[in-house]
Amino acid sequence: MKKYRFLSALLLLAVLFSLPVPVSAAQEELDLFCTHAVLLDANHGDILYDKGASERAYPASTTKLTTCLLVMEAIQSGQLTLQTPITAGDTAYQGLTGNFSTADIKVGETMTVEELLYCLMLPSANEAANILAVAIDGSIEDFVAHMNRRASELGCRGTHFTNPHGLHDDEHYTTAYDLAITMEACLEFDLFRTVTRTPKHMVPATNLAGEREIYNSNGLVSSWRYGGYLYDKCIGGKTGSTDEAGRCLVAAAEDGDEVLISVILGSGPMEVPGEEKLKQGQFRESQRLLEYGFNNFQRVTITRGDDPVDTVKVTMSRQADEVNVKPQGSITKTLPKDMDLDDIETDIRLFAKEVEAPVEAGQVMGVMTLSYEGEIYGELDLVAVTSVERSELLHKKQQFFEFLQTTGVKIAIFAAAVVFIAIVLRLIAFPKKRRRPVGAGRRVQGRGNYRGGKRY
Repeated sequence: MKKYRFLSALLLLAVLFSLPVPVSAAQEELDLFCTHAVLLDANHGDILYDKGASERAYPASTTKLTTCLLVMEAIQSGQLTLQTPITAGDTAYQGLTGNFSTADIKVGETMTVEELLYCLMLPSANEAANILAVAIDGSIEDFVAHMNRRASELGCRGTHFTNPHGLHDDEHYTTAYDLAITMEACLEFDLFRTVTRTPKHMVPATNLAGEREIYNSNGLVSSWRYGGYLYDKCIGGKTGSTDEAGRCLVAAAEDGDEVLISVILGSGPMEVPGEEKLKQGQFRESQRLLEYGFNNFQRVTITRGDDPVDTVKVTMSRQADEVNVKPQGSITKTLPKDMDLDDIETDIRLFAKEVEAPVEAGQVMGVMTLSYEGEIYGELDLVAVTSVERSELLHKKQQFFEFLQTTGVKIAIFAAAVVFIAIVLRLIAFPKKRRRPVGAGRRVQGRGNYRGGKRY
């Protein structure tokens, strides 16, 4: 396999976004106060930053992203509407013990799906999760099974749910990356963005309660609980907090056409140089991570040009005995702005070292793989630069020899040879005797002739 380094004439098109590779020394300088983190390009699914992103962690109420996703999909399918009334049953507070977030929904209280969604995502009401779960699948247990199936379909490989709200259970876990791709799915719904970026919401009076105002627990969009973290690029997210999970935040931010998703798990109050008060790490580090993505990456289109990079031998032609191949097309990736593009390596793999004519210009003859520090960016087709015509005389000659090599012809030739050898051997072993004239050397026997009673 031959390796080529890209010339500095690579074409750059700047449009921020991410890339699933370790991204230059700049990433190593970003030391986040958390146990697990990931930064994901929401438009392309590429990873910009990874801190234990595939390691198991407790999600706390970021679990409600999956619960919300299933509710929105139920609305999309027509199973529910935003105005479908749902009455809280006896299972509304099933499994809820100790201190937990709530919207004080009463058993027997009727609310619409829309209001329950606001209760689920803003104050992170655990009872709202149970109520919606039963409305969709008939029981909390069946809904949890639904959550696990859907997570698997999304590509979550390190996730297992035991409840729809996120209160701690040793067998209730996920990963930062799995949360990111769940958030990616949620962002496809305008309803999700509308709900999760709302700072506060007024829940209308119900059959058992008057109006109530609820607030978003996400400090990037609401200063109700934590001040000083508002981030105008934030388009939504979900908080979570338990003693075992620490303080967590899944957030999305938009800058022009660029949409990034950050996940911070296992954070909490942190000291910041020059600051007297402790900072909430889940909000501060999320904003740092998102800004890191917006400031340090650019969308790059990589091409190799029209220069031939290898040759393939050609048979059955009198026109040429080889053809040049060159890369075709381009690969677009999000790369660090300080990355030296000459460090991108190319590996060439030809489908065959030798081919038969005819060869058409543009015919794919192999692939060129682009990589950086062992991570593959993509592949370009290697195509023939020129056409090579076939020699009909050489082709017919080859066809004749190939015909002689067929099984039927070989059997016929073998059979004929056997017959011929048998005839020759017979002639050698049994030579033909010379034929005598009729009657020559033959002695006449038999009765004599009598005349008059005498033998003559």
